[in-house]
Amino acid sequence: MSRDARKSLAELAEESGVPARTIRYYIARGLLPGPLVAGRAASYGPEHLERLAQIRALQGEGLTLAEIAHRLAGRAGAELPAPTAWFSYPVAEDVIVMVKAGSAPWRLRRVQAALRSLAAALAQEGRSE
Repeated sequence: MSRDARKSLAELAEESGVPARTIRYYIARGLLPGPLVAGRAASYGPEHLERLAQIRALQGEGLTLAEIAHRLAGRAGAELPAPTAWFSYPVAEDVIVMVKAGSAPWRLRRVQAALRSLAAALAQEGRSE
């Protein structure tokens, strides 16, 4: 690739219409490959411009960044895992326990009882120190 085909981050941002900060974010998320040359003189090629256009088109279809990453990685037919909800129980100032939502009610009651006992024991320890 000729040096003329390479672009700085500012040029890539201007030509693509995607802010430089967003381009850096896409690189960090793995949606966009890193620069051809790293460092202060970082440069980007036509493939970066093409990938940014793909990302924008897929966003226009309503896909999330996770779905876009999945599709760009060639796993378009594969299902994304379903989101999981979690309950957060602060047990002490420096302890939080996460419990997966959707457990049987009897099990959640037992977990809550155990967490109350743990919180009491931690509080007692803190007073005796």
